Amino acid sequence: MSILPGEKLHYAETHFKFKLPWSLLFRPWPEILADAPFQFVPGVEPILWLVVRDAHRFPTLIEKIEISITGSENFSTTQNVDLHIRATEQFGFYPVKLGKLPAGNYEIDCQIYAKRISENGECAETKVFTRWNYPGLKPKPLKIQVLAEEPPKAPGFVAGEMHCHTHYSADHVEHGASPAVLQQAAQAVGLDFVSCTDHAYDFAFTTEDYTKEADTPLTRFDALREEVRKLNEADDMPLMIAGEEVSAGNSKGENVHMTVLGPEGYLPGLGDCGRNWLDNKPTLKISKLLEMTTAHCFAAHPMQPMGYLEKFIFRRGYWSHKDLNLEANHKIRGIQFWNGIRDEGFKLGREWWIEELGKGNYLLPIGGNDAHGDLNDTTSVNTPLFSLKHTRNHVFGKVRTVVKVNQSVILSYTTLGTESLSGSYPLCGEDRQVVVEGSKKNLSLEALNEAFAGDNCYITDGPALWWERGEKTVTFHARNTQDFGGAFRYIRIFGRRRHNNGKLAPREELCIESLVAAPAKTDITVNADNFAYLRAECETATGKFAMTSAAVLA
Repeated sequence: MSILPGEKLHYAETHFKFKLPWSLLFRPWPEILADAPFQFVPGVEPILWLVVRDAHRFPTLIEKIEISITGSENFSTTQNVDLHIRATEQFGFYPVKLGKLPAGNYEIDCQIYAKRISENGECAETKVFTRWNYPGLKPKPLKIQVLAEEPPKAPGFVAGEMHCHTHYSADHVEHGASPAVLQQAAQAVGLDFVSCTDHAYDFAFTTEDYTKEADTPLTRFDALREEVRKLNEADDMPLMIAGEEVSAGNSKGENVHMTVLGPEGYLPGLGDCGRNWLDNKPTLKISKLLEMTTAHCFAAHPMQPMGYLEKFIFRRGYWSHKDLNLEANHKIRGIQFWNGIRDEGFKLGREWWIEELGKGNYLLPIGGNDAHGDLNDTTSVNTPLFSLKHTRNHVFGKVRTVVKVNQSVILSYTTLGTESLSGSYPLCGEDRQVVVEGSKKNLSLEALNEAFAGDNCYITDGPALWWERGEKTVTFHARNTQDFGGAFRYIRIFGRRRHNNGKLAPREELCIESLVAAPAKTDITVNADNFAYLRAECETATGKFAMTSAAVLA
Protein backbone atom coordinates (compact mmCIF):
# COMPACT_ATOMS: atom_id res chain seq x y z
CA MET A 1 0.00 0.00 0.00
CA SER A 2 1.02 3.59 -0.59
CA ILE A 3 0.50 6.90 1.13
CA LEU A 4 0.12 8.64 -2.21
CA PRO A 5 -3.09 10.57 -2.96
CA GLY A 6 -5.28 9.18 -5.71
CA GLU A 7 -4.57 5.57 -4.77
CA LYS A 8 -7.32 3.42 -3.34
CA LEU A 9 -6.17 2.62 0.21
CA HIS A 10 -7.39 -0.01 2.62
CA TYR A 11 -7.04 -1.10 6.22
CA ALA A 12 -6.65 0.98 9.35
CA GLU A 13 -3.22 1.33 10.93
CA THR A 14 -2.71 3.32 14.11
CA HIS A 15 0.95 2.92 15.00
CA PHE A 16 2.88 3.10 11.75
CA LYS A 17 4.24 6.56 10.94
CA PHE A 18 6.31 5.88 7.78
CA LYS A 19 9.33 6.97 9.91
CA LEU A 20 7.80 10.40 10.20
CA PRO A 21 7.75 12.28 13.51
CA TRP A 22 3.97 12.67 13.47
CA SER A 23 0.72 11.02 12.56
CA LEU A 24 -2.77 11.93 13.70
CA LEU A 25 -3.56 8.22 13.69
CA PHE A 26 -0.66 7.10 15.87
CA ARG A 27 -1.51 5.55 19.23
CA PRO A 28 0.83 3.44 21.43
CA TRP A 29 -1.77 0.68 21.57
CA PRO A 30 -2.39 -2.52 19.66
CA GLU A 31 -5.30 -2.35 17.26
CA ILE A 32 -8.35 -3.70 19.07
CA LEU A 33 -11.73 -4.36 17.53
CA ALA A 34 -14.75 -6.62 17.87
CA ASP A 35 -15.73 -8.59 14.78
CA ALA A 36 -18.33 -11.25 13.90
CA PRO A 37 -19.56 -13.13 10.83
CA PHE A 38 -22.31 -11.20 9.07
CA GLN A 39 -24.72 -14.16 9.27
CA PHE A 40 -25.25 -17.43 11.13
CA VAL A 41 -26.90 -20.49 9.66
CA PRO A 42 -29.24 -22.64 11.77
CA GLY A 43 -27.36 -24.82 14.25
CA VAL A 44 -24.34 -22.53 14.65
CA GLU A 45 -24.35 -20.51 17.85
CA PRO A 46 -23.55 -16.81 17.24
CA ILE A 47 -20.15 -15.62 18.46
CA LEU A 48 -17.91 -12.63 18.03
CA TRP A 49 -14.15 -12.31 18.04
CA LEU A 50 -11.98 -9.80 19.78
CA VAL A 51 -9.15 -9.09 17.36
CA VAL A 52 -5.89 -7.72 18.80
CA ARG A 53 -3.04 -6.90 16.43
CA ASP A 54 0.55 -6.04 17.34
CA ALA A 55 0.20 -6.66 21.06
CA HIS A 56 3.78 -7.98 20.92
CA ARG A 57 4.77 -4.32 20.59
CA PHE A 58 2.15 -3.01 23.01
CA PRO A 59 1.23 -5.72 25.56
CA THR A 60 -2.32 -5.18 26.76
CA LEU A 61 -4.73 -6.67 29.27
CA ILE A 62 -8.26 -7.02 27.91
CA GLU A 63 -10.29 -6.99 31.10
CA LYS A 64 -13.85 -7.43 29.95
CA ILE A 65 -16.41 -6.71 27.26
CA GLU A 66 -19.95 -5.39 27.66
CA ILE A 67 -22.23 -6.50 24.84
CA SER A 68 -25.62 -4.99 23.98
CA ILE A 69 -27.73 -6.85 21.40
CA THR A 70 -30.88 -5.33 19.90
CA GLY A 71 -33.16 -6.78 17.26
CA SER A 72 -36.60 -6.56 15.75
CA GLU A 73 -39.79 -6.85 17.81
CA ASN A 74 -38.16 -4.99 20.72
CA PHE A 75 -35.59 -7.73 21.34
CA SER A 76 -32.85 -6.56 23.69
CA THR A 77 -30.26 -8.27 25.84
CA THR A 78 -26.96 -7.38 27.47
CA GLN A 79 -23.94 -9.41 28.56
CA ASN A 80 -20.96 -8.57 30.73
CA VAL A 81 -18.13 -11.00 30.01
CA ASP A 82 -14.98 -11.03 32.15
CA LEU A 83 -12.05 -11.92 29.89
CA HIS A 84 -8.72 -11.14 31.59
CA ILE A 85 -6.89 -11.77 28.31
CA ARG A 86 -3.19 -10.92 28.49
CA ALA A 87 -2.56 -10.08 24.83
CA THR A 88 1.13 -10.24 23.93
CA GLU A 89 1.10 -11.79 20.44
CA GLN A 90 1.29 -10.18 17.02
CA PHE A 91 -2.12 -11.55 16.04
CA GLY A 92 -4.74 -12.57 18.59
CA PHE A 93 -8.29 -13.76 17.92
CA TYR A 94 -10.38 -14.36 21.04
CA PRO A 95 -13.93 -15.77 20.75
CA VAL A 96 -16.87 -14.61 22.87
CA LYS A 97 -20.15 -16.52 22.83
CA LEU A 98 -23.29 -14.49 22.20
CA GLY A 99 -25.73 -17.23 23.17
CA LYS A 100 -28.64 -18.55 21.16
CA LEU A 101 -30.64 -15.93 19.28
CA PRO A 102 -33.92 -16.37 17.41
CA ALA A 103 -33.90 -15.85 13.66
CA GLY A 104 -33.72 -12.18 12.73
CA ASN A 105 -31.47 -9.16 12.23
CA TYR A 106 -29.45 -7.72 15.09
CA GLU A 107 -27.17 -4.84 15.96
CA ILE A 108 -24.43 -5.44 18.50
CA ASP A 109 -22.68 -2.69 20.44
CA CYS A 110 -19.52 -3.54 22.37
CA GLN A 111 -17.66 -1.76 25.15
CA ILE A 112 -14.10 -3.10 25.49
CA TYR A 113 -12.19 -2.47 28.74
CA ALA A 114 -8.40 -2.63 28.33
CA LYS A 115 -5.14 -1.67 30.09
CA ARG A 116 -1.66 -1.22 28.64
CA ILE A 117 1.03 -3.34 30.35
CA SER A 118 4.37 -1.65 31.06
CA GLU A 119 7.79 -3.31 30.77
CA ASN A 120 7.81 -4.03 34.51
CA GLY A 121 4.41 -5.76 34.24
CA GLU A 122 2.33 -2.99 35.78
CA CYS A 123 -0.98 -1.97 34.23
CA ALA A 124 -2.00 1.57 33.41
CA GLU A 125 -5.42 3.11 33.91
CA THR A 126 -8.29 1.27 32.25
CA LYS A 127 -9.53 2.69 28.96
CA VAL A 128 -12.89 1.90 27.41
CA PHE A 129 -13.26 1.50 23.65
CA THR A 130 -16.56 1.30 21.80
CA ARG A 131 -16.28 -1.44 19.15
CA TRP A 132 -12.68 -0.49 18.32
CA ASN A 133 -9.85 1.81 19.36
CA TYR A 134 -9.33 3.47 15.95
CA PRO A 135 -8.74 7.19 16.51
CA GLY A 136 -11.26 9.59 15.01
CA LEU A 137 -13.43 6.82 13.60
CA LYS A 138 -16.99 6.89 14.87
CA PRO A 139 -17.95 3.49 16.29
CA LYS A 140 -20.39 1.42 14.27
CA PRO A 141 -22.37 -1.54 15.60
CA LEU A 142 -21.85 -5.05 14.35
CA LYS A 143 -24.75 -6.19 12.18
CA ILE A 144 -25.61 -9.87 12.03
CA GLN A 145 -28.46 -11.96 10.66
CA VAL A 146 -29.46 -15.24 12.25
CA LEU A 147 -31.06 -17.24 9.45
CA ALA A 148 -34.32 -19.12 9.85
CA GLU A 149 -33.35 -21.52 7.05
CA GLU A 150 -30.20 -22.81 5.42
CA PRO A 151 -29.05 -20.48 2.62
CA PRO A 152 -30.58 -21.62 -0.70
CA LYS A 153 -28.19 -23.76 -2.69
CA ALA A 154 -28.55 -25.87 -5.82
CA PRO A 155 -28.54 -29.62 -5.15
CA GLY A 156 -25.22 -31.15 -6.12
CA PHE A 157 -23.33 -27.86 -5.72
CA VAL A 158 -20.88 -26.54 -3.11
CA ALA A 159 -20.44 -22.88 -2.13
CA GLY A 160 -17.17 -21.16 -1.37
CA GLU A 161 -15.22 -17.97 -0.77
CA MET A 162 -12.81 -17.58 -3.70
CA HIS A 163 -10.80 -14.49 -2.67
CA CYS A 164 -9.83 -13.75 0.93
CA HIS A 165 -6.70 -13.16 2.99
CA THR A 166 -5.26 -14.65 6.16
CA HIS A 167 -2.70 -13.14 8.52
CA TYR A 168 -0.02 -14.16 6.01
CA SER A 169 -1.17 -11.12 4.00
CA ALA A 170 0.22 -8.64 6.49
CA ASP A 171 2.26 -5.48 6.21
CA HIS A 172 2.28 -1.98 7.67
CA VAL A 173 -1.31 -1.17 6.72
CA GLU A 174 -3.19 -4.45 6.30
CA HIS A 175 -3.75 -7.81 7.90
CA GLY A 176 -6.08 -10.80 7.70
CA ALA A 177 -7.59 -13.36 10.05
CA SER A 178 -6.10 -16.70 10.97
CA PRO A 179 -7.13 -19.70 8.82
CA ALA A 180 -8.76 -21.17 11.94
CA VAL A 181 -10.96 -18.10 12.38
CA LEU A 182 -11.86 -18.09 8.69
CA GLN A 183 -12.87 -21.76 8.88
CA GLN A 184 -15.11 -21.03 11.87
CA ALA A 185 -16.57 -18.02 10.06
CA ALA A 186 -17.13 -20.11 6.93
CA GLN A 187 -19.15 -22.61 8.94
CA ALA A 188 -21.16 -19.76 10.46
CA VAL A 189 -22.13 -18.20 7.12
CA GLY A 190 -22.78 -21.53 5.38
CA LEU A 191 -19.76 -22.12 3.14
CA ASP A 192 -18.41 -25.50 2.04
CA PHE A 193 -14.89 -24.33 1.18
CA VAL A 194 -12.53 -21.35 1.45
CA SER A 195 -9.70 -20.48 -0.94
CA CYS A 196 -7.16 -18.43 1.03
CA THR A 197 -5.52 -16.21 -1.58
CA ASP A 198 -2.69 -14.49 0.25
CA HIS A 199 -0.42 -12.06 -1.60
CA ALA A 200 2.58 -13.67 -3.25
CA TYR A 201 4.65 -10.64 -2.24
CA ASP A 202 3.73 -10.97 1.44
CA PHE A 203 5.05 -14.54 1.50
CA ALA A 204 8.37 -13.04 0.38
CA PHE A 205 8.76 -10.83 3.48
CA THR A 206 8.93 -11.64 7.17
CA THR A 207 6.04 -11.14 9.55
CA GLU A 208 8.33 -9.60 12.17
CA ASP A 209 9.59 -6.90 9.79
CA TYR A 210 7.41 -6.31 6.74
CA THR A 211 10.29 -4.64 4.87
CA LYS A 212 12.75 -7.50 5.42
CA GLU A 213 12.88 -10.24 2.81
CA ALA A 214 12.29 -13.76 4.08
CA ASP A 215 15.01 -16.35 3.57
CA THR A 216 12.62 -18.04 1.14
CA PRO A 217 8.96 -17.33 0.40
CA LEU A 218 8.37 -21.07 0.25
CA THR A 219 8.84 -21.30 4.02
CA ARG A 220 5.92 -18.99 4.74
CA PHE A 221 3.78 -20.51 1.98
CA ASP A 222 4.42 -23.98 3.41
CA ALA A 223 3.47 -22.67 6.86
CA LEU A 224 0.06 -21.66 5.49
CA ARG A 225 -0.31 -25.05 3.83
CA GLU A 226 0.49 -26.78 7.11
CA GLU A 227 -2.09 -24.70 9.02
CA VAL A 228 -4.66 -25.56 6.38
CA ARG A 229 -3.76 -29.27 6.42
CA LYS A 230 -4.33 -29.51 10.17
CA LEU A 231 -7.65 -27.69 9.95
CA ASN A 232 -8.83 -30.07 7.24
CA GLU A 233 -8.44 -33.02 9.59
CA ALA A 234 -11.87 -32.08 10.96
CA ASP A 235 -14.34 -33.79 8.59
CA ASP A 236 -17.31 -31.71 9.68
CA MET A 237 -15.74 -28.33 8.89
CA PRO A 238 -15.48 -26.38 5.60
CA LEU A 239 -12.54 -27.34 3.38
CA MET A 240 -9.66 -24.86 3.57
CA ILE A 241 -7.37 -24.33 0.57
CA ALA A 242 -3.95 -22.66 0.55
CA GLY A 243 -3.98 -20.48 -2.55
CA GLU A 244 -2.33 -17.27 -3.72
CA GLU A 245 -3.03 -13.87 -5.18
CA VAL A 246 -0.10 -13.31 -7.52
CA SER A 247 1.01 -9.99 -8.96
CA ALA A 248 1.61 -10.85 -12.62
CA GLY A 249 2.72 -9.00 -15.72
CA ASN A 250 0.04 -8.37 -18.35
CA SER A 251 0.65 -7.94 -22.07
CA LYS A 252 1.54 -4.26 -21.51
CA GLY A 253 4.11 -4.97 -18.82
CA GLU A 254 1.79 -3.77 -16.05
CA ASN A 255 0.96 -5.47 -12.76
CA VAL A 256 -2.39 -7.26 -12.52
CA HIS A 257 -3.61 -9.72 -9.92
CA MET A 258 -4.34 -13.40 -10.51
CA THR A 259 -5.79 -15.76 -7.90
CA VAL A 260 -4.71 -19.40 -7.90
CA LEU A 261 -6.72 -22.28 -6.45
CA GLY A 262 -4.33 -24.46 -4.44
CA PRO A 263 -1.08 -24.26 -6.44
CA GLU A 264 1.43 -27.09 -6.10
CA GLY A 265 4.06 -24.66 -4.85
CA TYR A 266 4.77 -20.98 -4.31
CA LEU A 267 4.38 -18.71 -7.35
CA PRO A 268 6.49 -15.50 -7.24
CA GLY A 269 4.97 -12.08 -7.84
CA LEU A 270 6.47 -8.98 -6.20
CA GLY A 271 5.79 -6.39 -8.90
CA ASP A 272 3.54 -4.03 -6.94
CA CYS A 273 4.48 -4.98 -3.38
CA GLY A 274 5.11 -1.33 -2.44
CA ARG A 275 8.47 -2.11 -0.86
CA ASN A 276 10.74 -1.23 -3.78
CA TRP A 277 9.77 2.41 -4.37
CA LEU A 278 9.73 3.03 -8.13
CA ASP A 279 11.15 -0.37 -9.11
CA ASN A 280 7.79 -2.02 -9.74
CA LYS A 281 8.27 -4.08 -12.86
CA PRO A 282 6.30 -7.37 -12.85
CA THR A 283 8.26 -10.36 -11.62
CA LEU A 284 6.84 -12.77 -14.21
CA LYS A 285 4.34 -12.56 -17.05
CA ILE A 286 0.95 -14.22 -16.78
CA SER A 287 1.89 -16.74 -19.46
CA LYS A 288 5.03 -17.80 -17.56
CA LEU A 289 3.12 -18.22 -14.29
CA LEU A 290 0.53 -20.38 -16.04
CA GLU A 291 3.35 -22.62 -17.25
CA MET A 292 4.53 -23.07 -13.66
CA THR A 293 1.31 -24.56 -12.31
CA THR A 294 -1.58 -26.80 -13.32
CA ALA A 295 -3.91 -25.17 -10.77
CA HIS A 296 -6.97 -23.22 -11.88
CA CYS A 297 -6.17 -19.51 -12.23
CA PHE A 298 -8.57 -16.57 -12.27
CA ALA A 299 -8.33 -12.92 -13.27
CA ALA A 300 -8.88 -11.01 -10.01
CA HIS A 301 -10.94 -7.78 -10.02
CA PRO A 302 -9.76 -7.22 -13.64
CA MET A 303 -11.47 -3.89 -14.31
CA GLN A 304 -11.47 -2.26 -10.88
CA PRO A 305 -10.95 1.50 -11.36
CA MET A 306 -7.79 2.90 -9.79
CA GLY A 307 -6.09 6.22 -9.25
CA TYR A 308 -3.57 7.60 -11.74
CA LEU A 309 -0.75 7.54 -9.21
CA GLU A 310 -1.46 3.88 -8.48
CA LYS A 311 -1.02 3.23 -12.19
CA PHE A 312 2.13 5.36 -12.44
CA ILE A 313 3.96 4.48 -9.22
CA PHE A 314 2.92 0.86 -8.80
CA ARG A 315 2.62 0.18 -12.51
CA ARG A 316 -0.79 -1.40 -12.07
CA GLY A 317 -3.03 -2.01 -15.04
CA TYR A 318 -6.03 -3.91 -16.31
CA TRP A 319 -6.59 -7.31 -17.85
CA SER A 320 -7.22 -7.72 -21.59
CA HIS A 321 -8.22 -10.50 -23.98
CA LYS A 322 -4.59 -11.31 -24.73
CA ASP A 323 -3.85 -11.87 -21.04
CA LEU A 324 -6.27 -14.80 -20.84
CA ASN A 325 -3.70 -17.03 -22.60
CA LEU A 326 -6.50 -18.81 -24.46
CA GLU A 327 -4.25 -20.34 -27.10
CA ALA A 328 -2.04 -22.12 -24.56
CA ASN A 329 -2.55 -25.51 -22.95
CA HIS A 330 -3.11 -23.87 -19.58
CA LYS A 331 -5.38 -20.84 -19.78
CA ILE A 332 -7.21 -18.56 -17.37
CA ARG A 333 -10.31 -20.43 -16.18
CA GLY A 334 -12.51 -17.60 -14.99
CA ILE A 335 -12.93 -13.91 -14.25
CA GLN A 336 -13.57 -12.69 -10.71
CA PHE A 337 -15.39 -9.48 -11.56
CA TRP A 338 -17.72 -9.55 -8.52
CA ASN A 339 -15.43 -8.40 -5.73
CA GLY A 340 -17.67 -7.94 -2.72
CA ILE A 341 -19.81 -5.18 -4.20
CA ARG A 342 -21.68 -4.46 -7.43
CA ASP A 343 -19.79 -1.29 -8.23
CA GLU A 344 -18.15 0.10 -11.36
CA GLY A 345 -15.56 -2.68 -11.28
CA PHE A 346 -18.37 -5.23 -11.29
CA LYS A 347 -20.13 -3.51 -14.18
CA LEU A 348 -17.02 -3.23 -16.35
CA GLY A 349 -15.86 -6.75 -15.49
CA ARG A 350 -19.27 -8.24 -16.29
CA GLU A 351 -19.26 -6.46 -19.65
CA TRP A 352 -15.81 -7.85 -20.43
CA TRP A 353 -16.93 -11.38 -19.47
CA ILE A 354 -19.95 -11.10 -21.78
CA GLU A 355 -17.69 -9.80 -24.55
CA GLU A 356 -15.49 -12.90 -24.15
CA LEU A 357 -18.56 -15.15 -24.29
CA GLY A 358 -19.35 -13.52 -27.64
CA LYS A 359 -15.94 -14.69 -28.88
CA GLY A 360 -16.69 -18.26 -27.85
CA ASN A 361 -14.50 -18.04 -24.74
CA TYR A 362 -16.69 -19.63 -22.09
CA LEU A 363 -14.90 -18.46 -18.99
CA LEU A 364 -16.48 -18.97 -15.58
CA PRO A 365 -17.91 -15.99 -13.68
CA ILE A 366 -16.28 -15.90 -10.24
CA GLY A 367 -17.37 -14.09 -7.11
CA GLY A 368 -15.24 -13.25 -4.08
CA ASN A 369 -14.82 -10.54 -1.48
CA ASP A 370 -11.11 -9.72 -1.13
CA ALA A 371 -11.73 -9.68 2.62
CA HIS A 372 -8.65 -9.13 4.80
CA GLY A 373 -10.10 -10.69 7.91
CA ASP A 374 -13.18 -8.49 7.54
CA LEU A 375 -16.05 -10.61 8.82
CA ASN A 376 -18.65 -7.87 9.34
CA ASP A 377 -17.42 -4.61 7.85
CA THR A 378 -14.26 -2.85 6.71
CA THR A 379 -12.18 -0.12 8.33
CA SER A 380 -9.75 1.60 6.02
CA VAL A 381 -7.57 4.63 5.43
CA ASN A 382 -9.42 7.72 4.23
CA THR A 383 -6.53 10.24 4.22
CA PRO A 384 -3.11 8.71 4.99
CA LEU A 385 -1.81 9.62 8.47
CA PHE A 386 -4.90 11.77 9.08
CA SER A 387 -8.21 9.89 8.99
CA LEU A 388 -9.94 6.53 8.65
CA LYS A 389 -13.26 5.41 7.17
CA HIS A 390 -15.76 2.60 7.51
CA THR A 391 -17.73 0.62 4.90
CA ARG A 392 -19.66 -2.66 4.76
CA ASN A 393 -17.99 -3.85 1.55
CA HIS A 394 -15.54 -6.75 1.10
CA VAL A 395 -17.00 -8.90 3.87
CA PHE A 396 -15.83 -12.49 4.16
CA GLY A 397 -18.22 -14.99 2.58
CA LYS A 398 -20.85 -12.50 1.46
CA VAL A 399 -20.39 -13.11 -2.28
CA ARG A 400 -20.16 -16.84 -2.93
CA THR A 401 -19.11 -18.93 -5.91
CA VAL A 402 -21.26 -22.06 -6.14
CA VAL A 403 -20.02 -24.86 -8.38
CA LYS A 404 -21.42 -28.24 -9.39
CA VAL A 405 -19.37 -31.18 -8.10
CA ASN A 406 -19.28 -34.84 -8.99
CA GLN A 407 -22.25 -36.63 -7.41
CA SER A 408 -19.94 -39.06 -5.60
CA VAL A 409 -18.87 -36.17 -3.34
CA ILE A 410 -20.87 -35.92 -0.13
CA LEU A 411 -22.37 -32.49 -0.44
CA SER A 412 -23.91 -31.31 2.78
CA TYR A 413 -23.91 -31.68 6.49
CA THR A 414 -26.16 -30.56 9.31
CA THR A 415 -24.83 -29.34 12.63
CA LEU A 416 -27.35 -30.55 15.19
CA GLY A 417 -25.54 -29.88 18.43
CA THR A 418 -23.89 -26.89 20.05
CA GLU A 419 -20.41 -25.44 20.00
CA SER A 420 -18.09 -25.25 22.98
CA LEU A 421 -16.16 -22.03 22.48
CA SER A 422 -14.30 -21.78 25.74
CA GLY A 423 -10.72 -20.63 25.67
CA SER A 424 -8.94 -18.64 23.02
CA TYR A 425 -8.04 -19.10 19.36
CA PRO A 426 -7.66 -21.55 17.73
CA LEU A 427 -10.91 -23.42 18.16
CA CYS A 428 -10.71 -27.00 17.04
CA GLY A 429 -10.12 -30.51 18.31
CA GLU A 430 -11.27 -31.10 21.88
CA ASP A 431 -12.88 -27.65 22.18
CA ARG A 432 -15.52 -28.60 19.60
CA GLN A 433 -18.62 -30.59 20.59
CA VAL A 434 -20.89 -31.12 17.61
CA VAL A 435 -23.22 -33.80 16.37
CA VAL A 436 -22.88 -34.17 12.63
CA GLU A 437 -25.02 -35.90 10.05
CA GLY A 438 -23.05 -36.61 6.90
CA SER A 439 -19.43 -35.65 6.29
CA LYS A 440 -17.24 -33.25 4.34
CA LYS A 441 -14.47 -35.83 4.17
CA ASN A 442 -14.82 -36.42 0.44
CA LEU A 443 -14.91 -32.74 -0.51
CA SER A 444 -11.31 -32.24 -1.54
CA LEU A 445 -9.20 -29.91 -3.62
CA GLU A 446 -9.18 -32.61 -6.30
CA ALA A 447 -12.99 -32.62 -6.36
CA LEU A 448 -13.06 -28.83 -6.66
CA ASN A 449 -10.48 -28.86 -9.44
CA GLU A 450 -12.73 -31.26 -11.34
CA ALA A 451 -15.74 -29.02 -10.66
CA PHE A 452 -14.02 -25.86 -11.93
CA ALA A 453 -12.92 -27.71 -15.04
CA GLY A 454 -16.65 -27.96 -15.82
CA ASP A 455 -18.91 -25.13 -16.92
CA ASN A 456 -21.76 -25.14 -14.38
CA CYS A 457 -21.53 -22.57 -11.60
CA TYR A 458 -23.24 -19.46 -10.32
CA ILE A 459 -22.26 -16.49 -8.16
CA THR A 460 -24.55 -15.02 -5.53
CA ASP A 461 -24.95 -12.98 -2.36
CA GLY A 462 -28.25 -14.69 -1.52
CA PRO A 463 -30.47 -16.69 -3.88
CA ALA A 464 -29.69 -19.88 -5.77
CA LEU A 465 -29.82 -19.77 -9.57
CA TRP A 466 -28.63 -22.62 -11.77
CA TRP A 467 -29.29 -24.42 -15.02
CA GLU A 468 -29.75 -27.94 -16.33
CA ARG A 469 -29.31 -28.93 -19.96
CA GLY A 470 -31.98 -31.00 -21.68
CA GLU A 471 -31.85 -32.57 -25.12
CA LYS A 472 -32.96 -29.37 -26.85
CA THR A 473 -33.70 -27.19 -23.86
CA VAL A 474 -32.09 -25.47 -20.89
CA THR A 475 -34.05 -25.25 -17.64
CA PHE A 476 -33.22 -22.49 -15.16
CA HIS A 477 -34.03 -22.95 -11.48
CA ALA A 478 -34.32 -20.01 -9.09
CA ARG A 479 -34.72 -20.50 -5.34
CA ASN A 480 -34.84 -18.08 -2.44
CA THR A 481 -35.86 -17.94 1.21
CA GLN A 482 -37.55 -15.28 3.30
CA ASP A 483 -34.16 -14.55 4.90
CA PHE A 484 -33.03 -13.08 1.56
CA GLY A 485 -36.24 -11.37 0.52
CA GLY A 486 -38.49 -14.16 -0.75
CA ALA A 487 -39.90 -13.40 -4.19
CA PHE A 488 -37.80 -12.23 -7.14
CA ARG A 489 -37.97 -8.77 -8.69
CA TYR A 490 -36.88 -10.32 -11.95
CA ILE A 491 -35.35 -13.37 -13.55
CA ARG A 492 -33.66 -12.50 -16.82
CA ILE A 493 -32.47 -15.07 -19.30
CA PHE A 494 -29.92 -14.04 -21.91
CA GLY A 495 -28.84 -15.92 -25.00
CA ARG A 496 -26.55 -15.44 -27.97
CA ARG A 497 -27.59 -17.02 -31.25
CA ARG A 498 -25.36 -18.85 -33.66
CA HIS A 499 -25.77 -17.89 -37.34
CA ASN A 500 -25.89 -20.45 -40.14
CA ASN A 501 -22.27 -19.67 -40.97
CA GLY A 502 -21.27 -20.68 -37.45
CA LYS A 503 -20.49 -17.16 -36.23
CA LEU A 504 -22.01 -15.83 -33.03
CA ALA A 505 -24.42 -12.91 -33.00
CA PRO A 506 -22.76 -9.58 -32.10
CA ARG A 507 -24.96 -9.13 -29.04
CA GLU A 508 -26.89 -11.13 -26.49
CA GLU A 509 -30.68 -11.00 -26.52
CA LEU A 510 -33.12 -11.06 -23.63
CA CYS A 511 -35.20 -14.20 -24.00
CA ILE A 512 -38.99 -13.93 -23.94
CA GLU A 513 -39.15 -16.45 -21.10
CA SER A 514 -37.68 -13.84 -18.72
CA LEU A 515 -39.94 -12.73 -15.87
CA VAL A 516 -40.46 -9.29 -14.36
CA ALA A 517 -41.59 -10.81 -11.07
CA ALA A 518 -41.49 -14.40 -9.89
CA PRO A 519 -42.13 -16.46 -6.76
CA ALA A 520 -39.29 -17.67 -4.56
CA LYS A 521 -39.42 -21.07 -6.27
CA THR A 522 -39.39 -20.70 -10.05
CA ASP A 523 -38.39 -22.97 -12.93
CA ILE A 524 -38.14 -21.74 -16.51
CA THR A 525 -37.44 -23.95 -19.53
CA VAL A 526 -36.05 -22.34 -22.68
CA ASN A 527 -35.95 -23.85 -26.17
CA ALA A 528 -32.25 -23.93 -27.01
CA ASP A 529 -32.57 -24.01 -30.83
CA ASN A 530 -30.05 -21.74 -32.60
CA PHE A 531 -28.50 -20.54 -29.36
CA ALA A 532 -24.75 -20.85 -28.79
CA TYR A 533 -25.33 -20.40 -25.07
CA LEU A 534 -27.90 -19.31 -22.50
CA ARG A 535 -27.37 -17.76 -19.07
CA ALA A 536 -29.50 -16.08 -16.39
CA GLU A 537 -29.49 -13.33 -13.76
CA CYS A 538 -31.94 -12.64 -10.92
CA GLU A 539 -32.56 -10.18 -8.11
CA THR A 540 -34.71 -10.58 -5.01
CA ALA A 541 -37.12 -8.12 -3.43
CA THR A 542 -34.34 -7.02 -1.05
CA GLY A 543 -31.70 -6.58 -3.75
CA LYS A 544 -29.88 -9.89 -3.39
CA PHE A 545 -28.41 -10.97 -6.72
CA ALA A 546 -27.25 -14.09 -8.54
CA MET A 547 -26.04 -14.95 -12.04
CA THR A 548 -25.09 -18.18 -13.78
CA SER A 549 -22.26 -19.29 -15.99
CA ALA A 550 -23.06 -19.81 -19.66
CA ALA A 551 -24.84 -23.05 -20.53
CA VAL A 552 -22.96 -23.83 -23.73
CA LEU A 553 -24.98 -25.59 -26.45
CA ALA A 554 -23.86 -27.78 -29.31
